[in-house]
Amino acid sequence: MNSKIAILSFITITTMAASCGNKAETNAQPAAPPPVPVNIYEVSAESVRGLDVYPGTIVPLVEVELRAEVNGYITNIFVKDGQPVKKGQALYEVDRSRYQATYRQLEAQVQIAKANLARVSKDVERYTRLSEQDAIAKQRVDYALADQQTAASQVAAAEANLANAATDLARSVIKAPMNGTIGISPVRLGSLVTAGSTLVNTISAPDPIAVDIAVGEQEIARFVRYQQQEPAKRDSTFTLTLPDGSKYDAGGRVSAIDRAVDPRTGTLKVRVSFPNPGNHLRAGMNCTVNVLNQDAGNLLTIPSKALTEQLGEFYVYVLGDSNKVTQRRVSLGSRFHEKVVIREGLEAGDKIVSEGVQNLRQGAVVNPGGPGGQPAGAPATTAPAATTSKDSTKNN
Repeated sequence: MNSKIAILSFITITTMAASCGNKAETNAQPAAPPPVPVNIYEVSAESVRGLDVYPGTIVPLVEVELRAEVNGYITNIFVKDGQPVKKGQALYEVDRSRYQATYRQLEAQVQIAKANLARVSKDVERYTRLSEQDAIAKQRVDYALADQQTAASQVAAAEANLANAATDLARSVIKAPMNGTIGISPVRLGSLVTAGSTLVNTISAPDPIAVDIAVGEQEIARFVRYQQQEPAKRDSTFTLTLPDGSKYDAGGRVSAIDRAVDPRTGTLKVRVSFPNPGNHLRAGMNCTVNVLNQDAGNLLTIPSKALTEQLGEFYVYVLGDSNKVTQRRVSLGSRFHEKVVIREGLEAGDKIVSEGVQNLRQGAVVNPGGPGGQPAGAPATTAPAATTSKDSTKNN
């Protein structure tokens, strides 16, 4: 009996102790989270040359397709593929034998028609004199005059046929309609060509040459202003980056703006022309057109990784008193390398979190320079070029 009482007393005491322990844990305050280790960046201005970047395609300003104008087989090719040609230079010859024979035949018919006209003209003169002497009926003179008109019409018809034959004979030699560079020919000796349909080659003028880009509706007024600028300013506004990443050594200018916006993409085609004396730019090449924008001079910049995005807006965490951070919205400009221009939202000297933003929230306490973090460092002093990329469907 005494042992049972002792056991019950022990259980009661243990239960009371556990209950008191739970109450103590419930009443205790939660421990504050440790400061988040971060890197800090001090905002400052640096030299920026702002560029908007547009993908483009090189196109010739002048290009002509050469098509056969007569039927026949190619009997001569006077030019090598890809070489420069001069206006009027003979390029191809279509079999001329048939056209030469036709020309000679029609030339003979012209001579026959002229001889017939000469004969009836003499008859008219003779019959007119006899009619004046009342030696023949006037009706005979009328017939002679009608024959003369018929013969004259036959001469005109024969000469027209001869002119057509001369045209066909001349067209059997395909000549360059302009100065330029000829392409690689799709036809060879012996190829059969058909008038009006067979493409024998293409000639384009290499200098100047153009690049077509697509700009958003909101940028149309800007590019119209570029088109109206003085030539010296336009040449410095547009530069070109080639497919291998090299910079083209000549500036461009807006040569044409399309008449209408493409409703499918909301963009307008703009053509920028560049001098091309060395023929380094070739039609069909993909390249990048760089256009100077408003981000030029000494501007505030921050590392791109300091940004957070929420519903299309960008924010940074600004370091405040007691190492607490505050989220602040910023307006972005051009990007270059791993930095971005800040147009609004920050001032020189502000300290922001440059690394570790993924672990932060409004009012969080940070540990600059703690484990995994480092204190603010001086930013770079010069940036080569800030760029904003543009594509055919959306403009930043």
